Amino acid sequence: MKSKRHLAREIHHNWQSYLLLLPACLYVFVYGYCTLPYALIAFKDYNYRDGLLGSPWNGFDNFRFFFNSTDVWNVTWNTVKLNALFLVFTLGCAVLLAIMLNELHCRRYKKLSQTIMILPNLLSWVVISYVVYGILGYQYGYLNATLKSLGGAAKNWYNMPEIWTFVLVLVRVWQGSGYNMVVFLAALTGMDDSISEAALIDGATRLQRIWYITLPLLLPTICIMALMSIGRIFNGDFGMIYALVGDNGILLPYVDVIDTYVYRMLRQLGEPSWATAVGLWQSLMGFIMIFASNWIVRRKFADGALF
Repeated sequence: MKSKRHLAREIHHNWQSYLLLLPACLYVFVYGYCTLPYALIAFKDYNYRDGLLGSPWNGFDNFRFFFNSTDVWNVTWNTVKLNALFLVFTLGCAVLLAIMLNELHCRRYKKLSQTIMILPNLLSWVVISYVVYGILGYQYGYLNATLKSLGGAAKNWYNMPEIWTFVLVLVRVWQGSGYNMVVFLAALTGMDDSISEAALIDGATRLQRIWYITLPLLLPTICIMALMSIGRIFNGDFGMIYALVGDNGILLPYVDVIDTYVYRMLRQLGEPSWATAVGLWQSLMGFIMIFASNWIVRRKFADGALF
């Protein structure tokens, strides 16, 4: 009874904060919990006429259809490979940017830099795709224009699949580092400056203070951010891949991920049961990955574990 009264008093005194939290709670409830019963579609031969409960069961046939496909292991490898590269380079650049900004003393420059760095995260992938096309386009792209001005020949970058892993990683780092940098910068701001000041008095250089003080104090936040990303390592970024690559058959063997592959198959076959089965498999793999990685982190570095 005491805890209920305490909760009611807390909501009464801070109702503005809880009101701001309400849209996020509604979003999670509607799209995270109200949609759970529809996972049954993965085990049914679903048709729109009979609905969820009236459609006949077909066991694991939808999963077999996916795993018997000739492209399943290629798109799975592409998904894991790209997400792993995104995770490593985006978090690495975000940590580096946060440390660099934390070492600055001009507050106006720091605020301006944060605003500029976080701006790409607010752009849609459609807008970013036009930016990329403006750089890599064959006829009017900035890169080909530069090559021509230097006496070289224009290249059709959209027909060169070997470079697109690098392109996608570069675009993701540019788009996502600023947002992650803000998280790490907030963690750095909350740290005790007395430790760094004591090291300065003892004669430690700036690099030594960053390596032996700042990075160890930032490590729990890095681990938590990495664990949250690992949970979605089997979920490809559909918006990014489809906006930048689309249905380019030359690039697909190198950049096609599970989500874009399922979208194309759903568009061609019109089978929602198959698409739901793949989504359920992705969620299960993400669940296993995040629990396994959290178990490893908790054994090696308990402060960096999620739970």
